[in-house]
Amino acid sequence: MNDTGWLETYRGTVFRWEVDSNDHLTVAYYFARLGDATRAVLHRLGLGAGYTERTQRGCAIAECFVRYVKELRVGDIMHVTSGVIAVENDALVLGHKLFNSETGELCTTFEQRLVHLGSDGKAVSFTAEHRRAAESRRITWDAPARERRPRPATLDGFGDSARDTVKPGEMDAFGRLDLHAYIHRFSAANAHALAAFGLSPGYMREGNRGFSTFEFQCAFTGSLAAGDPVVVRTGLVHVGNSSMRQLHVMTNERTGEEVASLEQAGVHLDLAARRPAPLPDALRQRAQAIVVRTS
Repeated sequence: MNDTGWLETYRGTVFRWEVDSNDHLTVAYYFARLGDATRAVLHRLGLGAGYTERTQRGCAIAECFVRYVKELRVGDIMHVTSGVIAVENDALVLGHKLFNSETGELCTTFEQRLVHLGSDGKAVSFTAEHRRAAESRRITWDAPARERRPRPATLDGFGDSARDTVKPGEMDAFGRLDLHAYIHRFSAANAHALAAFGLSPGYMREGNRGFSTFEFQCAFTGSLAAGDPVVVRTGLVHVGNSSMRQLHVMTNERTGEEVASLEQAGVHLDLAARRPAPLPDALRQRAQAIVVRTS
């Protein structure tokens, strides 16, 4: 492998409406950039929207591992470079790095696995031509390794944390729910789950505190169509000095099928210092009382 496979796949800025209550880029909009970058890579490999229209085949995300390293604030300029980490018979593993274009600092790394699907939703082998194109974009991937952790065997102890329906405008160019639409729902779920043990919007406003995410581990196991009713249930699985980790599970309520899950790790943030702050003892005790065990 070498580093000649890198492609620039996104270049833009942080708009005011994309910033959250922590005054930095909302995680769902990182995923909007990831979606742009992914589509750019697929286009270069001959697997873009035109290919899907002609063949009724396409690549769907199955897993994603994200590390948030540096903040992006309003007005910051950014770009994404992308390449192929691995080529499988019927799947690709892509790597994306998001940089602050002004400072050159690495802000976020994304590692994602895409499965090549036929019109029946089953995995289909790539052609030799597509494999050659993908191999030509192989890169050396040096981002942090993913730690795969056990998840609870059931949803006992999980609480309802988000509920709505899929909107027609949330579908992507391939006719699937866009990535950022999943993450917006998980973000809403996170806010409700944190409030359950006192890390509420009121507490954060009064104490100038926030919750800052540093890691996502996502899995996409089903599909959603416009109009489908969706519910997210969340369990708190770890509490540290300032850090917390939650597992969100999204279900299509029409079918009962689990369609996505997100393990989210973050810290209790001092918004003035922009640094992690220890959880107050009372909040930590309340959080520890509702932790869902994984074994």
